[in-house]
Amino acid sequence: MTPKYDTGDKHIQCGRRVDVFKFWLMWKAKGALGLQRHAEKRDDFEMVVAEPECTNVCFWYLPPSLRSCPRDEEFLTKLHRVAPKIKERMMKEGSMMITYQPLRQKPNFFRLVLQNSSLEKSDMLHIINKIAQLGEDL
Repeated sequence: MTPKYDTGDKHIQCGRRVDVFKFWLMWKAKGALGLQRHAEKRDDFEMVVAEPECTNVCFWYLPPSLRSCPRDEEFLTKLHRVAPKIKERMMKEGSMMITYQPLRQKPNFFRLVLQNSSLEKSDMLHIINKIAQLGEDL
């Protein structure tokens, strides 16, 4: 897979309205608690905002080198480099493609939008385990 297939930076929104409608239907069917049960807490991932206000799942991967660091400017600078490096590795490997972006003063984070209600826990574990594998040496 080459970067030419990564059209995320070329559009003002990453998902289409149709996809958001599908997600809304799934949300109505499963409810917030049903969707919450799909998530598993890990110490190597952190949500960008505690209470999400939209359908995107925004998170940081914290490589082992950053997990015990003080949350200072140096930490934020290093964290800002993590998502771009992991995405580069995803693209070279051809395994996945997940977009990232900063938000105001927050460093780059992954932004994952899923609209497929047939996804299973194993699919989600594959995604986070792959991110952890690609970033474990950072």
